[in-house]
Amino acid sequence: MRVIAGSAKRLQLKTLDGVDTRPTTDRIKETLFNMLQPYLCDCEFLDLFSGSGGIGIEALSRGAKEAVFVEKNPKAMECIKENLSYTKLDDQAVTMSADALSALHRMEGSKKFDIIFMDPPYNNELEKQVLEYLAISNLLKEDAMIIVEASLDTDFSYAKSLGFTVVKEKKYKTNKHLFLEKDGKDGKSC
Repeated sequence: MRVIAGSAKRLQLKTLDGVDTRPTTDRIKETLFNMLQPYLCDCEFLDLFSGSGGIGIEALSRGAKEAVFVEKNPKAMECIKENLSYTKLDDQAVTMSADALSALHRMEGSKKFDIIFMDPPYNNELEKQVLEYLAISNLLKEDAMIIVEASLDTDFSYAKSLGFTVVKEKKYKTNKHLFLEKDGKDGKSC
């Protein structure tokens, strides 16, 4: 896995061995960031379920002002910190060793995000728990965008009842990215 573009372009990132994390492939990451590029400059980026940190590092490399990395696996967090140091982006990063919901609670009142990306373990409804929290939270800026990486069969029919609109869905061979924004906002479109 490598950084696709920006200040850390072409740098190889470490990943964890085994099946504990599922790094987003370079091809899918490039497609995702081609859609996000207009919104990255000086944005506050949250990378939930960070794995090895590839998504948040890509955001920083492409111009995000700050990225917060949330990962509960200690080995994965060690990998994130090594990757941030290697790419020289650690001064723009905040790392939190915690589960996603605990981290969100801790950030309440002190952080607001333009873009939230989450790649939770598939088919455990963790994305639903996070969206339920974000629906009543103050962590989202006015035009905030939420991107969820999920399995193709993950159902998001509940999103509307939580106050979110699905702006775009991008399907790949085995997974998809769902782009959401809060209802009633003049959100960013991809």
